Amino acid sequence: MNNPTDMLTAQQRQDIIRHSLQKRHKTERRLRWAGLTAITIAISFLVILISNIFLNGYTALLQSELQVEMTIPKAELVDENGDLDAARIMTFNWNGLVKKAFRKKFPDVKGMMDKRSLGDLVSDNAGYELRLQIEKNPELMEQNLFWIKTSDDVDMYMKGRLDASLPEKMRRLDDKQIGWVDQLKEVSEIRKVFNTGFFTTADSREPESAGILGAVVGSAMALMVTIILALPLAVMAAIYLEYFARPGRVTDLIEVNINNLAAVPSIVFGLLGLSVFLGFFNMPRSAPLVGGMVLALMTLPTIIIATRASIRAVPTSIRDAALGVGASRMQAALDHVLPQAAPGILTGTIIGIAQALGETAPLIMIGMVAFVVDVPTSITDPATALPVQIFIWSDSAERAFYERSSLAIMVLLVFLISMNLLAVILRRRYEKTW
Repeated sequence: MNNPTDMLTAQQRQDIIRHSLQKRHKTERRLRWAGLTAITIAISFLVILISNIFLNGYTALLQSELQVEMTIPKAELVDENGDLDAARIMTFNWNGLVKKAFRKKFPDVKGMMDKRSLGDLVSDNAGYELRLQIEKNPELMEQNLFWIKTSDDVDMYMKGRLDASLPEKMRRLDDKQIGWVDQLKEVSEIRKVFNTGFFTTADSREPESAGILGAVVGSAMALMVTIILALPLAVMAAIYLEYFARPGRVTDLIEVNINNLAAVPSIVFGLLGLSVFLGFFNMPRSAPLVGGMVLALMTLPTIIIATRASIRAVPTSIRDAALGVGASRMQAALDHVLPQAAPGILTGTIIGIAQALGETAPLIMIGMVAFVVDVPTSITDPATALPVQIFIWSDSAERAFYERSSLAIMVLLVFLISMNLLAVILRRRYEKTW
């Protein structure tokens, strides 16, 4: 029998083809619009997220201070030789000195409760921070005017984050306190300055004194341990699997496990570190050493996969040529193949470290969620990490901590974006096409 299509005229064939092309083009347009819609929605949510973080956190770059006139009792703080006496400085009532001097600005305030409310305008850490300034620069004892940090509630009011139109019971500052702050504003004895303490101090119970330096140093130490442990092990494992492992069930099992471990939730590695490093080996809790070891275990599969892909991208002719001139298999791998694969290995390592930098769950499991007020000086000192610090602040009920957690997120995003940009730049600059 003849094929029915053979009986169609040329015009009918063209109509069938045209109809088929129209359907195909409509499908392509729908797919294209669906893709553009998905990308637009994703970018919109990203813009909303970043905008929300910025609007909530940029004001943490400023800190409110008020001017206090007071005389430091030098005779009570120095020894017979005129030098600062450490014991006297530690036992001196600095907070009492600051708050007593501040109350002199409002001589009309007489009642005990009003005096207490007036003193609440000053940071609870004002005396401690004044003591640190005197210890660092004893010449400050000769001056009479000092700028002292306000409490976090006054700081929020100065930044416009406390609505004075709300009923008094719904505000953290009552009408009298707001009136006193307004009086200070009228005589320019209260100001907002750049919050250097946010970048130069560690955590604190008081939001106005809290900083991220301790968390940044803790993260840096943990990542240093991660790189030292993960990078050599990952490179050696990748070279072994590519060039020396014999095909078989054992090798297949190792490769499957490596691929599976790359998708394991990070909290599982935290449980592993808790049970093995802390429970069995009794290593120091909340230390960057343990945190770095846990992050190394989590990052290892990612770097192994990236390293193997980079090694496979190197032409086999390079290795064959090295073997042909008498190099051993190890020499061919280390001296000839590995240098050519280095850009890809470096890129994979940076991406893995960037992933480790943003991890919180495994560090919480090993105790790096502890409140640490000192900047760690070694990998065995108690410390926290920047993502964990953000978690701690965001869980606090005080509005000022939420503001600082948003700024800390901005700092973390800058680090993450910088590391990913570095990976892209290194890949484009050093990657070779064969």
